[in-house]
Amino acid sequence: MYTVIFITCSGKAEASRIGKALLVKKLAACANIIDRVDSLFWWKGRIDRAKECLLIVKSTREKFAGIAAAVRSLHSYETPEIIALPVCRGSKTYLEWIDDSIG
Repeated sequence: MYTVIFITCSGKAEASRIGKALLVKKLAACANIIDRVDSLFWWKGRIDRAKECLLIVKSTREKFAGIAAAVRSLHSYETPEIIALPVCRGSKTYLEWIDDSIG
């Protein structure tokens, strides 16, 4: 099963470092960085806000545990967002490319 994983990061440098590490370890086929995300969230009993980057990772469900462990070891946040969503459908050639990239 294929998955898309969202990871918010403190900035572009952190997102790039984590994304590259996931690629080098063959845990991800692709990592996209969306810069300048305005985030609102509950943190320690109050509503907080931050300027963040969103790292979007394409991989498989089987690789999720390794991705989560790698992100936790590299991330600056006490509780990093690591959320996986299933891919319901995708083009055959793209899904084959994911398999070839992380296989």
